[in-house]
This record gives sequence, structure tokens and C-alpha cells, in this order.
Amino acid sequence: MKNLKFIIMAVAMIALAACDTEEKEGKKGEADFKYLSERFADLNILRYRVPGFDTMPLNRKKLIYYLSQAALAGRDIIYDQNYKHNLLIRRTLETIVDKYSGDQNSEDFQKFMVYVKRVWFSNGIHHHYSSDKFLPEISPEYFAELIKNSQDGSFPLKEGQTVEQLITEITPVIFDPTIAPKRVSLDADKDLITSSAINFYDGVSQQEVEDFYKQQRMMARKNNRDTLISFGLNSKVVKENGKVVEQIYSINGLYKQAIEKIVYWLELAMTVAENDLQKEGLAKLIDYYKTGDLKTWDDYNILWVKDLGSRIDYVNGFIEVYGDPMGNKATWEAVVNYKDMVATQRAEMIGANAQWFEDNSPVDARFKRKEVKGVSAKVITVAQLGGDCHPTTPIGINLPNANWIRAEYGSKSVTMENIMYAYDQASQGNGFIEEFAASQEEIDLQKKYGFLAGNLHTDLHECVGHASGQLLPGITGDEMKNYHSALEESRADLFALYYMMDPKMVELGLMPSLDVAKAEYNHYFRNGYMTQLTRVELGKNIEQAHMRNRQLIARWCYENGKNDDVIEVFRKEGKTYIKINDYDKLRALVGKLLAEVQRIKSEGDFAAGKALVESYAVKVDPVLHKEIKERYAKLNICPYSGFINPVLTPVMKGDEIQDIEISYPDDFTLQMLDYAKKYSFLPTGN
Repeated sequence: MKNLKFIIMAVAMIALAACDTEEKEGKKGEADFKYLSERFADLNILRYRVPGFDTMPLNRKKLIYYLSQAALAGRDIIYDQNYKHNLLIRRTLETIVDKYSGDQNSEDFQKFMVYVKRVWFSNGIHHHYSSDKFLPEISPEYFAELIKNSQDGSFPLKEGQTVEQLITEITPVIFDPTIAPKRVSLDADKDLITSSAINFYDGVSQQEVEDFYKQQRMMARKNNRDTLISFGLNSKVVKENGKVVEQIYSINGLYKQAIEKIVYWLELAMTVAENDLQKEGLAKLIDYYKTGDLKTWDDYNILWVKDLGSRIDYVNGFIEVYGDPMGNKATWEAVVNYKDMVATQRAEMIGANAQWFEDNSPVDARFKRKEVKGVSAKVITVAQLGGDCHPTTPIGINLPNANWIRAEYGSKSVTMENIMYAYDQASQGNGFIEEFAASQEEIDLQKKYGFLAGNLHTDLHECVGHASGQLLPGITGDEMKNYHSALEESRADLFALYYMMDPKMVELGLMPSLDVAKAEYNHYFRNGYMTQLTRVELGKNIEQAHMRNRQLIARWCYENGKNDDVIEVFRKEGKTYIKINDYDKLRALVGKLLAEVQRIKSEGDFAAGKALVESYAVKVDPVLHKEIKERYAKLNICPYSGFINPVLTPVMKGDEIQDIEISYPDDFTLQMLDYAKKYSFLPTGN
């Protein structure tokens, strides 16, 4: 017991030292660093710092540089995946910005620029979060004038097409609200594919796609092939001569021009890989890009999970399926990062206790993993964002997504500390917590522990939340269809919330007291029940998976705790507030809901999953919604934030790289125009 007590005290000191180190590292040069760059529409543009890069050995700098170029080379892909006309629209807008000869100080031109920035921010003409199409606040006539007065520009004209014909083609796509109104439609009463603008499908219906992949799985079983492959992950489904077929993303297929560039930079990264395993993983990723073979993708992910010795790491590929209404097809994304050695000790402590968390979770024993394998957790410093992770980015990642790889080989979980720090610094003093917190005690707890609480929640969510639980034999993970993402995020959040309030967290030295957990509970349920509604347009339902997950948890716990007055919703001075009256009882409710969501996932119970999401996660109280929006508007702050990337510049001596310099630009428009010149590789229609 004496040794155990010493270990606990030591870990506690490490955790506190990590927080202190992060704070000091983050504040170096703070007087010279402005996190908030600009604001437009409902969006903030922020910057993030990359501490420690300048002192790295040259080969590590080169590796980060090559991987960063690979991350930027795929920029066109996400635009085209989001909507088939996005590249045509973006390149037309960029030509106007670069070449327009008229008055660029006029009110109309400034409104045009807001639209352009929104397109850059969302990687297309649909809102990055709600997926609703947004419209410019200028007239079609003025838009035509902009094009005609940019005649020395290089517009993306088809062969034989005139500028006037381009105007005729592109104007309704931009200005008509009935054309492609939703990037992703999750309305269960509609055909999910034909009602979505996402460019994963063309000329096919939901039923045709379901039948196509059902046949693929049947053929795989018939031929005794591995049926665990993520069918459809890296392809577009179309009709050719009346037959449903796939167009595979590869160096010899769809998106080949961009993939060639990605591969070029990955091959350079291999020359400075930190070790043989990382080099082997990069080679396998390149092979996957060349062939498009999903078995190769699985082989790559196994190698990537096994590579725990490299300090530099990356995500690169067609990975997340949130953008597909069917939950099968993946958008392209990239993140380049390196391990924060001190702060990682916090995440590693959670990962080291993953089996304890699994064994003591409130879910049915049938759905628990008997052996949690290879959960590797770390806190990272992001060096570059790309594809679906830029300009907006997650704050944590747990990969790979294939359940069987996670079960047999483990997973990697990361918390993006420098990104979270940038968010935190940019939000200081905006009055948000003071407006919506139910008491001064809540405000004080948030200010004292909010940053640590948020980091721990992300650690738990990514490291043990997504890595927990198992599917029953015969369940593939595809059964939840359009409800998959919301239920999976709910499961991970519930796991994190359940253990935030566990004394084990204090025992492990991860938090000084359960007051940290109370701060997170206050924030989470306030956000899930009320404040996230600031991101939803009046009259709209909740569409985005993470928002559905948060409201599901908050509303379910409120409704199921009414008899015990666990959560109180009350009015004070004409305003609505939410207050937690009993944290222990609330934790018990969280555990009960976690058990049910895990059961639904493990058994593939689509009907129960649909009922849970539709009952608690989708509909919005219109009276509360209006009130929250009005209170928020008075604060004059933006609900969404995205980032300008740092710029890595080689210092050359002849043909040799002598150093890599890092700089932090502060002009979003200039960075987007620079990217347009350097990383526009795809044709304007795929």
C-alpha cells in the first residue's frame, strides 16, 4: 500500500506538472500571438501555435514538412466529395477574388467576399455543421458583373464554353435554394441518397445502394473472403449502362491527379521515417493509394496501430463516414502531429487502465471486451490540418474505425492539445459562461477546471470510449444506417461522462478532486440541453451527429431523472437555466443510458436505435430555441471556429534542405488563394 500511495502521488504530480508545462509552453510569446484572426458570418478564424518545432532535429522537421505537403495535396478531394459542382464554384470565385477589376471596397463586393470565405471554410457551398446550403447576399446580376469584369482571369471553362455560358451554368447552382439544399439529409422519411447533395453517389437510389453492398457481402462470404472489409469506404457508386458500379479512389482511378501528389510526398516522407515500422506503414499506405484495395487499407491500419515508437505521426486517407447518409463512405482527411511528451502521461495513464474501465462499466457482460488490446493514448501537437480536418478540425481522434482491427490489434487515441488551447484562449472573456451558467459556483468551477475537464473528457471519449464494447457474432456495425454516427458518439460520450465522476480518476492523479468532473457535467448538460442550439437555425431540427448525441444524452437524462429532481430546468429573471441537483444520481442515469446504447450497437437493434435518436436527439423546443438564440446574439460572438494553418518553408542550400522554418500567417484569404495556386490538381467535374 505504501508503494501504491507513492505511485499515486507521483502520477498526481506528473498530471499537475503537465498542466503547468502546457500553460507555460502555451504562453510563450503570448504578447505577440493573436489567436483570433478575423470574423465573418457566424465564423471565427483562429490560429494555432506549434510549440517545440523550432528545436527539432532536421529529419523530424523534414518528415513533418513532407507529411504536411501530402496533407495539403488532397485539398480538392474534399470539395468534390462534398458536392459535384464545388470545384467549379470555388475556382470561379477564386478567379474573381484574384482578378476582379471593379471596386473591391464596395458593400456588394464585401458581401461577395463573405460568401467566398464561407465556401472556403466549409469546403463547399453547404454549411460545414448543419449541411444546409448557404446563399450569397448579392444578386445574380452583380455576380454576373463580377465575372465579366474579371476577364483576364482563368475561369474553369469547359472546351468551347464561353464566359456567358459559364454564368448561365453556375448561377442557378449558387443562387437557387431548391438545388442541392442539403449536403447530407438524415430524414428517415426520404431516400437518404437522392435527398443528399453529397458526391458519393450519382444516378442511384438508397435501395439500389443497399442491394449493391448486400450482394458484395454475399459474394465475399460465398468465396470465403474476409467479410470484415469496409465495403464502399473509398469509392463513388454510379450507374453505367444501367448497371450499378463503383468508381474506386486510387492513383489509377477517381481523384488520380491529387492522389499522385499525395503519393509523391509520402514517398519523400519514407526517406526520413523515424523507424522501420513507420517506413513500412508509409509504404503500405502508398500501395493502398496505388491500388485502392481495401484489404491493403486494413493491412496499413494494422501497421499504423502497431507503430508506437515514432514521435511524429499522421492521419491520411479516406477515413470518417459522417458525411455519408448511409454511414459507409469516407471523406478524405489528413492531420500531421507529434507527441507532447509531458502531457501524454495523462492520456497514457487512462490507456494503461483501459481494462479496468471496461471491466467496471455498467454495460451487460455480453457486450464487454474480455481483453482490451493495444489502446495507445497520447496528447499531440498538431502541425498541419488537411482535407475534412481543415479549416474546421476535431479536438480528438480515435482510429482505426474498423471494429475488428480495434478488437484484435488495438487503436490510437489522441487529444489535440494545442488546438484546444487555441479555442480556449480565443474564447477568454467573451461573456458566454456568465450568460448561461445557472450560478456563480458554476462559473467559478468552469474558470478553474474547465480546460482540464475538457481535456480529460476528450481523453476518455477517444481512448476508452470508442475503444470499449464489442459487437455480438454476426453483427457488422452497419446496422444502424443513418443513426450510426449519433449513436457511436453518444456511446463514447456516455463512457467518458460515466468515468469522469468516478473516484478512480482522483485515485489515478488525473484530477485533484471530483470538482473537475462537476465542471464537465455542468458544461456538458448545459450545452446538450441549451447552448448548442445557438448553432441551429430557427425552425430547423438537429442534423449533425455530435449535436444529436449531446442532446440525446441531456434530454434523456433530464426526462428520466424528473421523479428524483436530478436535473432542474428553471426560469430566473425571464431566462432559462439548467442546474444539476444530484451528480451521483445523474452519473447513475448516464450509466443506464450507456448500457442501453451499447446493447443497441452490440445487437444491431435498428428499431431501438432509431426510436432513441428520434425521440430525444432530433426535435428542438422552439420557444427555448428562440430564447437561446436571442441571448446569444447579444453577446456578439460566433458559434463556429476554424483555423489558418502554419506555413512550413524549406531553407535550401543548392538542392539540399538545410532547415524548415515555421511561420504563422494571419490572413485567411491569402492562405486560401495560395492553396488555390499550389494544390489545385483535380478537374472541375468528377
